[in-house]
Amino acid sequence: MSRAIGSPIAIDGPAASGKGTIARRLATYFGYAYLDTGALYRAVAVLVRQAGHDIANEAAAVAAAQRLAPDQLDAADLKAELRSAQTGKDASIVAAMPEVRAAILQFQRDFAASSSPGCILDGRDIGTIVCPDAPHKLFITARADIRAERRWKELVQNDPSLTLAEVLHDIEQRDARDQNRATAPLRQAEDALLLDTSNLSIEGAVKAALDLLRQD
Repeated sequence: MSRAIGSPIAIDGPAASGKGTIARRLATYFGYAYLDTGALYRAVAVLVRQAGHDIANEAAAVAAAQRLAPDQLDAADLKAELRSAQTGKDASIVAAMPEVRAAILQFQRDFAASSSPGCILDGRDIGTIVCPDAPHKLFITARADIRAERRWKELVQNDPSLTLAEVLHDIEQRDARDQNRATAPLRQAEDALLLDTSNLSIEGAVKAALDLLRQD
């Protein structure tokens, strides 16, 4: 029996909820292309910094977003910085800029339209803005303290001085920026299925997500 289901699959949720891991595992399972849309905003943030601009410089951020190309995400000088704690903070700042979001929106829609046999996109506005007509939508969440601990375990390997309290503070600030920005705020689409991963292992979360998609 074919594993394929309707595409695109839209997966949204806050930072460190597990949506990226789940989306990648599902993409492998279905044989679909995968796009981490958060990486696009992270890439814009890195490009702005590399050009010597302040992260709040909207003109510089828009210019970076407009010239962003798919192969840049794999460039060694950019890839090394994508997952740093600072890049995460900066990404949420540029992601609140309407013109940056407009440029990235087209990038995402082009990806969804050109991917065969299907694709999965994860982010914060996939089901509400990028692919509102997606046949399958998931909203992945978890408690803030759980998400902070997950992110801290990831980041502390490169920065031993980083504390869990600092990461929790950053997570809460990022949630506030994402949920309260004027353009495409983070919210669950009305037709998205909710999955709380707070008490689930990675394997358990992936299985739960797959079960929801199969039932949808």
